[in-house]
Amino acid sequence: MHGPASPGWLLVALCAATGVYCLLRMRSHVEEQRRTAGGEALMGFGMAAMAVPAAVFTPPSWAWPVYAAVFGAAALHALWSARAGGHHLHHMVGASAMAYMAIAMALSPGHHGGSGVPYVTGALLVYFTGYVLLCGVRLVPVAARVGGAAGWGDRPELARACRLSMGIAMVAMLLTL
Repeated sequence: MHGPASPGWLLVALCAATGVYCLLRMRSHVEEQRRTAGGEALMGFGMAAMAVPAAVFTPPSWAWPVYAAVFGAAALHALWSARAGGHHLHHMVGASAMAYMAIAMALSPGHHGGSGVPYVTGALLVYFTGYVLLCGVRLVPVAARVGGAAGWGDRPELARACRLSMGIAMVAMLLTL
């Protein structure tokens, strides 16, 4: 990721922590939560890897096409899974955005900013900004009505906070593209 090192490391920490929590959510007793958490863990760890400041570590040239292929496959999987529920479409958009950023980085190694297609980047920024705002609004009522002894993988407010943090990280990464 291009930009100053401090925000990059904060994004790495946020996305890695989100990925770890999503791995914990995969222990849920609800099958759909386990499947969703697996895709979100992939996104969290992938975003953490992409957010490592370029001044600290520059991935080899073959890494970006690999990222694009992995997230392209994840987008196709999410599209296929969307037959069961519309929320998988968000996973498709997220994985597609990751593939898009990987392709942009592969095509312009070493350039700072302006490496993406402005209309695509703008559309993704609008989508993820709206998603972040919607997640923030949805998070407030859930936190007020949570009760009982739910396990770490079955806490809806933590899952939504996880999605909110990944959405914020995606906006930050798109802004630096």
